[in-house]
Amino acid sequence: MGVDLVEPERLAERLDGNPALRTVLFRAGELTYCDSQNEPEQHLAARYCAKEAVKKALGLDAWDPLDIEVVGGGEPVGILLHDDAQRRATELGVQVAISMSHLPGMAVAVAMARFQDQRAT
Repeated sequence: MGVDLVEPERLAERLDGNPALRTVLFRAGELTYCDSQNEPEQHLAARYCAKEAVKKALGLDAWDPLDIEVVGGGEPVGILLHDDAQRRATELGVQVAISMSHLPGMAVAVAMARFQDQRAT
């Protein structure tokens, strides 16, 4: 399991202060989705939380935020793992599921790594 919290305003301030950081932290599809929403900073914060939560669930020490991609939005949301994150999940024999939520003042995400042969009940 992994969990993370982020204040959307703080993330927005960092991204405004360093616009190049957007492409260091987020893939193009993540940015396109978030920028199409009424409050993009809330959606970006939730996605960043999800990346941190997945990192924790997989036990990654050093990591690249682009190795963890949040796909979809609303209820049909999922995670795609790339490079080191995918290798770690394969090594552990796990699949990762996430849940995210956000409000104006706080975003949260939880990630669960479960063995591939287990089914949700």
